[in-house]
Amino acid sequence: MPWKFVKVSVIGTGYVGLVTGATLADLGNQVVCLDILEEKIKILNSGKSPIYEPGLDELLKKGLKSKKLSGSTEIEQNIRNSDITFICVGTPSDKNGNIDLSYIKSASSSIGRALRDKNEKHTVIVKSTVVPLTTEEVVMPNILKKSGWKRENLGIGMNPEFLREGSAIHDAQNPDRIVIGFADDVAQKTLNELYKSYNCKKLECSPRTAELIKYASNSFLATKISFVNEIANMSNVWGIDFQEVAEGMGLDSRISAEFLRAGAGFGGSCFPKDVKALAAAAKKSKVESLMLKATLEVNDIQPKIIVKMAEERLGVIKGKKIAILGLAFKPDTDDVRESRSEIVVRELMDKGAKLVAHDPEGMPNFKKIIDVKMAPTPELATENSDCVIIMTEWNEYKNMNLRKMLENMAGNVLIDGRRALNFKEVEKLDFDYKTIGLG
Repeated sequence: MPWKFVKVSVIGTGYVGLVTGATLADLGNQVVCLDILEEKIKILNSGKSPIYEPGLDELLKKGLKSKKLSGSTEIEQNIRNSDITFICVGTPSDKNGNIDLSYIKSASSSIGRALRDKNEKHTVIVKSTVVPLTTEEVVMPNILKKSGWKRENLGIGMNPEFLREGSAIHDAQNPDRIVIGFADDVAQKTLNELYKSYNCKKLECSPRTAELIKYASNSFLATKISFVNEIANMSNVWGIDFQEVAEGMGLDSRISAEFLRAGAGFGGSCFPKDVKALAAAAKKSKVESLMLKATLEVNDIQPKIIVKMAEERLGVIKGKKIAILGLAFKPDTDDVRESRSEIVVRELMDKGAKLVAHDPEGMPNFKKIIDVKMAPTPELATENSDCVIIMTEWNEYKNMNLRKMLENMAGNVLIDGRRALNFKEVEKLDFDYKTIGLG
């Protein structure tokens, strides 16, 4: 029997929820994105994304125009009127790194209440990043309790996302793999049919396996970054260009060339949170995660190395004008969560530096965290500065007129925290240049 397009409700209009909703609508399904915040829904229904993600505004507008996509605060009503509900709410960490499931519990309670008066079967898919056993031991029991349903009426699955901020639309429309975690035949069939048109590898497994796959994947990539940074720090001491080391490592098919760039460390909404959550979950189960602990420790060191580089070249930080180029944790996003720039900015402020910062998209969000002076352009940020520190590899910074920047600076210290610049071009100019992994 051919797959008929279905009615989908998506709880949560953050990064994952919006991309999931817009993509499923683009496939032809009837999708409603749900959130308790009226302002976010208002923005969504106007054809704009509450977050910056290349291509997302266009996809939202397309869905709204075709009437395949809409946003609403009427959560329970829209869940009841849908066939499938995706849970895409946040799963932040507490101060000890433990996952906070309050949004998950709230969402599953809403689903349960919505299903009380529904007679047809319903499928619920967890897309939020959750530790193993959450789908089976938190989400499912809560829905059954609140709904009063029998187990056989409810399809339960876990379908982790593997989206990269800055290229999320491409990743959602062209996945390299899809993990289908199912607790029953209903969820298995639903997910397989929903993703039938995607020509990629599909792995079927239990929900708890799917949950761990997501954490293990992110933690492995984070560990790879920290390992690379540790080797790059050695390269600094031994007079070795780490880029050549990385090139040699990447030639090994077992390692691959991905995630071999040295720099100020990883940030964002996923890697730091997920590594902490997996380590905390393991500890609760009396499993010591030495590797994960080391991954986080190395990552915390990297931004401090950037500050140390500035201090070694300037002598005294106090009173020096330092320009910070890049506040988002990576280019093509406005996400400043766990940004390495935050650590660098705080350290330099504590040492008495006069800071001016710039980021193409991240300044409004960063301003909510730290009240630092912002400049509308990188040129104005670097003007009369004693030192320039690049913390995010935006194309705007890669393509800067370095000669003109040097002429307008008061000093000549240039610290490239992401190895964003072409060293051969920098070498032609009279910069006191330093980067991680260049001895």
